[in-house]
Amino acid sequence: MTAAAHTECVFTLDEARRRFAALRPRIDELITARADLAELRADLDADGASPLGGLAEAKALEARVYATLEEIAELDVQVKGYAPVLLDFPGERDGRPVLWCWLEGDPDIGWYHRVECGFPGRRRI
Repeated sequence: MTAAAHTECVFTLDEARRRFAALRPRIDELITARADLAELRADLDADGASPLGGLAEAKALEARVYATLEEIAELDVQVKGYAPVLLDFPGERDGRPVLWCWLEGDPDIGWYHRVECGFPGRRRI
């Protein structure tokens, strides 16, 4: 990884893929906690009770989701969304700043977009 002039971490594609692979277990935990939280909230709203617990469990799940998002962001990965999970890894391609892009459901980082184009500018690597 090289440090850009503005102190933002810049990943090569291989580095981004290694970082993603290292984060994958945490991302999977995030997705499970997010789903549990959604189901728990729906049950509580509809019935006032849930097999997943009550308000205390909902607050704990919410805290776990946000703590995991913060943990990912502290590793120089940009969290652009969590439902679905959307992560960007700052990088460079052909001398231009890009974001190596992973969207929940993708098996690996297989997309990028120029920084100024955002998600609509996604292209396959």
